[in-house]
Amino acid sequence: MEIILISAAFIAGFIALKCNLPPLVGFLLAGFGLKMAGFSSNDTIITLADLGVTLLLFTIGLKLDLKTLLSKEIWAGASIHNLLSTLLFSAALLCLKVLGVGSLAAMSLEQIVLLGFALSFSSTVFAVKSLQEKGELNATYGTIAIGILVMQDIFAVVFLTVSTGKLPEWYAIILFALPLLRPLFYKLLDWVGHGEMLVLFGIFFALVVGAGLFELVGMKADLGALILGMLLAGHKKASELSKSLFNLKELFLVCFFLNIGLSEQPTLAGFALALIFMLMLPLKGILYFLVLNSFKFRVRTSLLSSLSLFNYSEFGLIVGGLAFKMGWMSGDILVALAIAVSISFILAAPINRQGHALYQRSGRWLKEHAAEKLHARDQLINPGQAQILILGMGRIGTGAYDELLNRYGKVCLGIEVREEAANTHKHHGRNVISGDATDPDFWERILDTGNVKLVLLAMPHHQGNQIALEQLRLRNYQGQIAAIAAYPDQIDTLVENGVDAAFNIYSEAGSGFARHVCEQLRPNFEKP
Repeated sequence: MEIILISAAFIAGFIALKCNLPPLVGFLLAGFGLKMAGFSSNDTIITLADLGVTLLLFTIGLKLDLKTLLSKEIWAGASIHNLLSTLLFSAALLCLKVLGVGSLAAMSLEQIVLLGFALSFSSTVFAVKSLQEKGELNATYGTIAIGILVMQDIFAVVFLTVSTGKLPEWYAIILFALPLLRPLFYKLLDWVGHGEMLVLFGIFFALVVGAGLFELVGMKADLGALILGMLLAGHKKASELSKSLFNLKELFLVCFFLNIGLSEQPTLAGFALALIFMLMLPLKGILYFLVLNSFKFRVRTSLLSSLSLFNYSEFGLIVGGLAFKMGWMSGDILVALAIAVSISFILAAPINRQGHALYQRSGRWLKEHAAEKLHARDQLINPGQAQILILGMGRIGTGAYDELLNRYGKVCLGIEVREEAANTHKHHGRNVISGDATDPDFWERILDTGNVKLVLLAMPHHQGNQIALEQLRLRNYQGQIAAIAAYPDQIDTLVENGVDAAFNIYSEAGSGFARHVCEQLRPNFEKP
């Protein structure tokens, strides 16, 4: 049984990849195909799927700044959209009920509102995977989308808790002590090192300390994994821990997408109702854009965030499954929800891949806010007298900045996509601003680059450096460009596209280490 499921998932995922679609689309289709062939999910698949979602929320927490959730555009934006979309979907479904459409005709007003609520959610799993594949998880629009999704997850957990009538146990109050234990958690993370113990630490904290503890006190396990991740987010090894869990999480999520396809037998009535749900999907995307744009974000930020959220959610299935179990929803509605979620993923995948191109076509006729009224995260950029731009202020970019500062003085301006990291650099006296160098509008926001003579492409993703290089060429930049790469073929590509100098980070690290040893220790060797 498991061999057939794994084989089908691999073949379908491979075909989707060759069709320039995310593999998850193939996994969904494989699940539907297997269900139609008479297969069904089992305890192993369900358990691995649950583990995948739990680890996903844990790794989201590792990258999440609590201040992001507390920002007005996140908590208010998510709340306003959830309320408006529920009302809008409920009104549309009520009209269809009056017209006597399918299973909707037999539903009460309360059940219609519940279905509208289920349709209002967007998929955390899909959005995170899509943003990761594009290397834009930390972009401004990516952090906004993830923040809204986390708020939606919290809404869903609250609903599931209230609707089941199961209140947390009285001793759930001990959870408030978790922040006090953060120093101990940090010490443990320091002690486990960097190998297999780091991976085991992540699994232990996500599944036992987080999910297990919250389930023990009568709360949603996934919420516990998310909160434990957030508690560890400030540690210097949080990023390394997230990367160490990446492949394991991805493997488990294959089972999650298979399980969606295997959840219900597709029916003609279900397909018909799912198509109606799909016709309503643009309403959700338009609402996202209007809500985000009302917070004075640029058109691009609002549009790309909306496209990342342009789908139905697995949480909608969870809400629908609970309603079906309690007799609030018919089986046809649940089937339609499952099909609509899957089709929305298939539709959203190519749309997200073409997000930048869609913006360039539509941005001309979408009205932009006046420059002085833009959100603080989208303000115009003045490079001042900087002669060197360093795009990406990670370890390599920071090292380059400090070296150039020692050689030439204060001639550098660092660009860092993560706002909190940019603020840390400022605290240490570096001239760094927050910005997304892969964003075409980022270059439009720069007032003048006339003084810039050298640009260093030091972002961790090769695709990001390529996009920034393309933007420089489009702006007819005449200065010198240097870039980092991880593989020889990437160096060749960068040079072909106009980079003046490209450096392999691994070979350069080795020569830099040897140079540092010779300068510091000054060893006295006899020549052979």
